[in-house]
Amino acid sequence: MTIKIGELAKRTGATVETIRYYEKERLLPEPFRSKGNYRLYNEEHIERLQFILHCRTLDMALDDVRILLEYWESPDKDCGDVNNLLDEHIHAVEIRMEELMHLKHHLTVLRQKCAGSAQAVSCGILNALADNSCNE
Repeated sequence: MTIKIGELAKRTGATVETIRYYEKERLLPEPFRSKGNYRLYNEEHIERLQFILHCRTLDMALDDVRILLEYWESPDKDCGDVNNLLDEHIHAVEIRMEELMHLKHHLTVLRQKCAGSAQAVSCGILNALADNSCNE
């Protein structure tokens, strides 16, 4: 069974552009070509693309996806490195969460600079942004 790129996109929820990008990045194997030069994909492409897309929903970088694909394709390998990769990703997410909490605090302090509607010239938010006093 082979399908064209549009059907692959429909089945996986990916866009055609995303599929082509993953091919270019060599995350997806090159598809077969029809006599009319249409890309033709098989079940392996579907499974691999779903794996990639799931990794991407977890905000994994393409290099990490490549590593995970290597392990997925080598079921006899020890998965200790996979555990380490996920631990590093979890740590990176924790750091990002701290950064986002800091950003939220910064925005909350900035928002408190202006109590209501006023002319822009007297807006506490705009003035704090201009004089950099919102870094409290």
